[in-house]
Amino acid sequence: MPRDPRFDILFEPVSIGPVMAPNRFYQVPHCTGMGYRRPQSLAALRGVKAEGGWGTVCTEYCSIHPSSDDEPFPSASLWDDHDVSALAMTVDRVHEHGALAGVELWHGGAGSKNFYSREAPLGPSSIPAGVRDPVQTKAMDKRDIRNLKQWHLEAAIRAEQAGFDIIYVYAAHWYLILQFLLPSNQRTDEYGGSVENRARLLKELIIETKEAVGDTCAVAVRFSASIGGPDHDQDTAEPREMIELLGELPDLWDITVRDYTYEMGSSRFVPEAALEETMSWVKSVTTKPVVSFGRFTSPDTMLRLVRQGVIDLVGSARPSIADPFIPQKIDEGREDEIRECIGCNICYTGDQTGTPIRCTQNPTMGEEWRKGWHPEHIPTKGSDSSVLIVGGGPSGLEAAVALGKRGYAVTLAEARRELGGRVTLESELPGLRQWERVRDWRLNQISKLSNVEYYLESVVDREQILEFAAVRVVVATGARWRRDGTGRWHDQEIPGWQTPSVMTPDDVLGGVVPDGPVVIYDDDHYYIGGVIAEKLRGDGLEVTLVTPANEVSTWTTHTEEQHRIQERILNLGIHLKTGTSLSEIQSGGVIAECIYTGRTEELPASTVVLVTSRVPQDDLYSSLRDEIDIERIGDCLAPGTIATAVYSGHKYAREMDAVVPVGVPFLRER
Repeated sequence: MPRDPRFDILFEPVSIGPVMAPNRFYQVPHCTGMGYRRPQSLAALRGVKAEGGWGTVCTEYCSIHPSSDDEPFPSASLWDDHDVSALAMTVDRVHEHGALAGVELWHGGAGSKNFYSREAPLGPSSIPAGVRDPVQTKAMDKRDIRNLKQWHLEAAIRAEQAGFDIIYVYAAHWYLILQFLLPSNQRTDEYGGSVENRARLLKELIIETKEAVGDTCAVAVRFSASIGGPDHDQDTAEPREMIELLGELPDLWDITVRDYTYEMGSSRFVPEAALEETMSWVKSVTTKPVVSFGRFTSPDTMLRLVRQGVIDLVGSARPSIADPFIPQKIDEGREDEIRECIGCNICYTGDQTGTPIRCTQNPTMGEEWRKGWHPEHIPTKGSDSSVLIVGGGPSGLEAAVALGKRGYAVTLAEARRELGGRVTLESELPGLRQWERVRDWRLNQISKLSNVEYYLESVVDREQILEFAAVRVVVATGARWRRDGTGRWHDQEIPGWQTPSVMTPDDVLGGVVPDGPVVIYDDDHYYIGGVIAEKLRGDGLEVTLVTPANEVSTWTTHTEEQHRIQERILNLGIHLKTGTSLSEIQSGGVIAECIYTGRTEELPASTVVLVTSRVPQDDLYSSLRDEIDIERIGDCLAPGTIATAVYSGHKYAREMDAVVPVGVPFLRER
């Protein structure tokens, strides 16, 4: 289909200093969990973005010196000339598709612990470094500032040698330059105190970078439009004053906000285009192009922000991860095929765990080089085998789509009245509505595949499968939450688990209405315990959340949600017992036990919801594994995240009738 002419403006070129972006689609810097350790993986990932139509594609944060070391979180680096060739691979892959390549030069200051380099962290004064790490910064003197500027200059020159078109001066996200900009910088020299003094280092870095590379490269500044405050009333006074001082110096302003949990907010807490009300003033104080972001998943939102003059370039990180081909799909009139980001932030967990990026919606993300996977292309079928998929949850749906696109005849049988499995059920919980996009995108794809058919309310058993006589059978029947409390803390059943008052998330998701007061025991530590507590409290029940962890939903520190989850739990009046397990379930209550002291207390409970671990529903597989070609996928294979389930379904579909390396099933960078 031809492009909707409404969107023509998004495909206009934009001048950025000495370079020209071919369109307004701008992949802003975002982490990948790859960095300097995996340069070929990184190059392939960024290259796919450029292939998908992003007119500008940037790296993640790129360290300029060993005193800015973020291990175990992998950044890019330009410490010396040996780093040039590694990043040049990314530039070459981006340039292959006519896009501009940008690099975000970074010094972490107090944001860097330097555990790898063992260099002293640097800061405008001596302040704590890292996150609850027993390290402080060295207070920078004039010589340190001169050294910093020299390191930045040398890194900019190396970036130019690598072929980058846009070079960043990075003044946001609690890193060194921002530390100089903040009111807390009360140095008594010309680099502290007044607004003009605190902005001096940034000004000098912009000027010196432009003098060094400005003839061939654009110089961008990543800058926070706020210095704090509530989500909808952030303090923008000083940032505005600083941009008024510096507004015409760089070639591009890349605008964010101070609170990273808001900038990176999950869809559970932060809507699309949330940064707009905090940064919409920027273009009124500079004539230079402005890029900003806000998990834009709707082309209409992108169009509105450009037409209204809020931004010149449509910034994107997470949506470009979920679908690297958003620009191309808009260009071809295929907006309905955009694989929309669900805002779960599973992508961020890669960086936070020091591992390659992954995505719930896009199972090929991070596998572009090591497995050769592409988000829009998949090899044709390797045989005429027919495939029966039992179970229409996220794994079964993904397998059906991928197998269908390969050309296989696919039949999917789903026991429920509706497809989607856990995605359909969990998207009814508070704040998780956008997760249904996992189901909806795949149903839209299936509607375009004549070789894929599905049947609802179809419970199949062993005999029916044998009678159906599919060449391949895939069991994607998911998992059920354990009712006996076995999990991480309890490796055996919790005494009293047979009490009729005991429920699991499956009961709540299935519509069972509990009696209050309710005790929720969360030994899972991801989102489900906290969001069920929120739902039941919203239903008017008295709720106590008990967890052996020292904070609620502790794994969500990796998705940048934990603080907001705990804040909401407390604000809703949910009672919270951390560092506490259940030693016994009784009629009318539970015995809670401190995991440190062993002290116990009785908590009243008419209902106890156990959120501990899950049991794969693999009886069907076990009954047939010695008779036919049958495999398990998703939670039926190994319970995990929705992203894990989608990946499992895609992996099965990719590898069917394919040559898979024996031993290590992917390429490694050595």
